[in-house]
Amino acid sequence: MRIDIITVLPEIIESPFSHSIIKRAQDKGLAEIHIHNLRDYSEDKHRRVDDYSFGKGAGMVMAIQPIEKAIETLKAERDYDEIIFTTPDGGVFDQQEANKLSLKQNLIILCGHYKGIDQRIRDTYITKEISVGDFVLTGGELAAAIITDAVVRLLPGVLSDETSALTDSFQDHLLSPPVYTRPAEYKGMKVPEVLLSGNDKLVDDWKHDQAIERTKTLRPDLYKKYLGED
Repeated sequence: MRIDIITVLPEIIESPFSHSIIKRAQDKGLAEIHIHNLRDYSEDKHRRVDDYSFGKGAGMVMAIQPIEKAIETLKAERDYDEIIFTTPDGGVFDQQEANKLSLKQNLIILCGHYKGIDQRIRDTYITKEISVGDFVLTGGELAAAIITDAVVRLLPGVLSDETSALTDSFQDHLLSPPVYTRPAEYKGMKVPEVLLSGNDKLVDDWKHDQAIERTKTLRPDLYKKYLGED
């Protein structure tokens, strides 16, 4: 998989991809992550990428020219399955969306900034708009990092345990059950007996019941999705 991220602040987004699982995925050749400075595509002598909006309104808007040039330059090199724009008014990102994106080959993520981007870019190039939650960030870089991390870890071979991602929270609209490790008893606090039983079916049933109960208690909104009510 290849992910190209277009941003006005490349320094913010470089660090998350230089460590841990995402770095190993790149080292193994399972993922390519390329960060592009939008200012490199600006034809303005001062490398400006924003301008005032028509019709008044507070704040600046990301200009059409550098974004169009950046996207067209990348599209001339390969086909892209999705061109994603990170924006507060996009669809809320979740595990199911991460699963879908992990099946793609090439993605562009355009990081939003200021008061947004010229609407003509959204109308002409953007195929998917994504929000990471009902709040506003300074820019779309952190959102792009979240999307990239969630997607790349699902690629075959990225995690050493191939089944690990399939049992994460939010798969099947359930939170993960409680987890324990050695020792079996610590200062009077004991691991549930069922986990020590060696009976795989009992353990699986317990974990499933616990996942349902935790979801019902902690995330009733998610529990409704599990029941098919949403």
